[in-house]
Amino acid sequence: ITADIARAWGITATILPMSDDRVATKIATDIGMLPFQNYFVEHQCRPVVKAIGFAGAEDANPAPGVIEAIAKADAIFVAPSNPFLSVDPILSVAAITQALAKAAAPKICISPLVGGTAVKGPTAKLMTELGIAISNQAIAAHYGDWLDGMLHDESDAAPDALAARATHTMMKNLEDKIRVAEAALGF
Repeated sequence: ITADIARAWGITATILPMSDDRVATKIATDIGMLPFQNYFVEHQCRPVVKAIGFAGAEDANPAPGVIEAIAKADAIFVAPSNPFLSVDPILSVAAITQALAKAAAPKICISPLVGGTAVKGPTAKLMTELGIAISNQAIAAHYGDWLDGMLHDESDAAPDALAARATHTMMKNLEDKIRVAEAALGF
């Protein structure tokens, strides 16, 4: 739950970092290896991406409280963010992915796709360059077996072999964010 939704609902949201250890996103491109910020800001996501890696992830430990929060959660939601640049750095910390797999709570992804493409950012570009279909099926497969379901936009197909629910997921204001959060919680 984001801070603005928590405020609207009158609840407190605790935000934890994935790790206190250094994990750096590295992008292998057609012009060479780039740190994430150089790829994203300096080069404005123009270079063709060949691979994405997370230096330091293999030695990183989850931040204090992260594993405990996952274990005692009533529900776990993966935000409609870029799976490769926003969510994968978190999942690159093995203990976090292991905790997600063990968690009893339902784990629901909110798809970042609307109308067969990403709403903003380089998600669709990355998927194309990495040879991944721009689809909810591909996103569900990317996250793997620990994912229980997906909330997706009504304009897109549901992933196969995964519980799914369609709704209007475009978010332009706080009311839209609350609507999508309520749909996810209802799911």
